[in-house]
Amino acid sequence: MAILTREPAPGLIHHNDRGSQYTAYAFGRTLRISGILASMGRVGSAFDNAIAETFFATLKTELIDHPCWPTRHELETEVFSSLEGSYNSRRHHPRVGNPSPTDYEQQRVTQDKASA
Repeated sequence: MAILTREPAPGLIHHNDRGSQYTAYAFGRTLRISGILASMGRVGSAFDNAIAETFFATLKTELIDHPCWPTRHELETEVFSSLEGSYNSRRHHPRVGNPSPTDYEQQRVTQDKASA
């Protein structure tokens, strides 16, 4: 979905852990075809997942620990709505100078086009 909606320029780096889904041939082939460079952390490195762990802790606190979701579909819809409607577009992230992820991405795309 990210490749289709964002159409990243060749040279983008996708960093992940050594989970089986990321070491699978099909995943690597998709990255290569898209011009995306694969990057994997070292085995047992706790630092690789620190930002992801923080994100998922926030998601769990805000949505998953909700007292009751009548159906799995309603929870999935709410997670998607939260990510696309709030987390990516409005929540400020101090690690990258306080813009939202959407604003940060747009700044980078504009900079890349200007320097090309």
